Amino acid sequence: MSETNSKTEELMDFSGFGFSDEVLEAIFYMGYKNPTPVQTQAIPMIMEGRDVLGCAQTGTGKTAAFILPVLNRMMQEKGQYTKTLILVPTRELAVQIDQQIQGFAYFTSVSSIAIYGGGKGDNWGQQKTALSKGADIIVATPGKLISHLNMGYVKFDKIDHLILDEADRMLDIGFFDDIMKIIGHLPKKRQTLMFSATMAPKIKQLANKILTQPEMISLSIAKPAEGVLQAAYLVHDHQKVRLLDSLIRDKDNYKSILIFASTKRKVSEIVRTLKQKGYEVEGISSDFDQKAREEVLRKFRAKRVRIIVATDVLSRGIDIKDINLVVNYDVPGDAADYVHRIGRTARASTTGVALTFINEEDGYKFQKIETLIEREVPKSPLPPELGEGPSPDILKKGYRPPGKSYNRNSRHSGRSKGNNHRNKHRNQRNHKKKRRD
Repeated sequence: MSETNSKTEELMDFSGFGFSDEVLEAIFYMGYKNPTPVQTQAIPMIMEGRDVLGCAQTGTGKTAAFILPVLNRMMQEKGQYTKTLILVPTRELAVQIDQQIQGFAYFTSVSSIAIYGGGKGDNWGQQKTALSKGADIIVATPGKLISHLNMGYVKFDKIDHLILDEADRMLDIGFFDDIMKIIGHLPKKRQTLMFSATMAPKIKQLANKILTQPEMISLSIAKPAEGVLQAAYLVHDHQKVRLLDSLIRDKDNYKSILIFASTKRKVSEIVRTLKQKGYEVEGISSDFDQKAREEVLRKFRAKRVRIIVATDVLSRGIDIKDINLVVNYDVPGDAADYVHRIGRTARASTTGVALTFINEEDGYKFQKIETLIEREVPKSPLPPELGEGPSPDILKKGYRPPGKSYNRNSRHSGRSKGNNHRNKHRNQRNHKKKRRD
């Protein structure tokens, strides 16, 4: 594609895709104006019925890129049966996509439902009815959908469209076997669309198994949006709360702030400390059921809560406009998660700020992040009243935190074996939990 053609396509409005009047009317009322690059590339291919493998960062409009053309095609597909299945990694993303479908389908007769775990018992009955009697579109987490499939009443024999969104995240969680089992219940003749933020080898392997001569779309793989102003601070753990307070105190331009912490316990500690300092703040982690999470997000969207502190449960799968500031209170363990975290701000061509706190333990993790995004994130000095932070040496290649041994034959090897044993059982518990979700 030439640069001229690319610019021309980006300027094209949605009327150029050949959508029905009902879909165009919904696009207008949803406030969409010009298609994004991923929409410009993907929509014509999907309208033609081709399989697509799309790689695009979060916040690029990829959800609408697959919802709109599939919805338009579904209006021409008669019959009361489930026509489209969308698989996603988390309940938050399932709810978000279902809400977008309902918005775009407002002027049509297309029905949809989100299938996920963590709800009350009455949700099961609603989900069973939709799966057995044929809601037009099912948006589901694999683990919960498998639970329904095992009961024998799910009718997927006429699925026309299979969509995997955030496929890399589903594979990271360990959903490969579940995905393949679900696909075993679908017709072989179907349109399959797969979207991912990264193009790791495991994504290509899955694509080879489930896609047929796919068209490839690749936009800004694993890169933050251009509108994100990034900076980092070298800071000791005991300085983090004071640094955070100094960064947001009396900063009225930061009306909506999202803070990511590494553990559920730390989320609770940060929330408690910030509330003591007078901030309007709430926390979200996997300990919260879906109703509690949605209530916190409603308050956040309505500006009744200024700050949300969360684990990576919110790094993907939420679409909240006008988040002004994202703070990585802890550096994420996976470099790709950094891109997803800071992608919560500067969405849809807006701007935002992303700040990361780096302690002695996390310096080597941040090296990997800068390697992934192919740029050095500016390091800002600490306010003088906080004193000195860690040495810049923690960001040098090959640095490892002091006091830690990486020699298998060291005196810590027994402890490492014990940790590995505990980690094995922890992973088994996590696998059971994700099946429930």
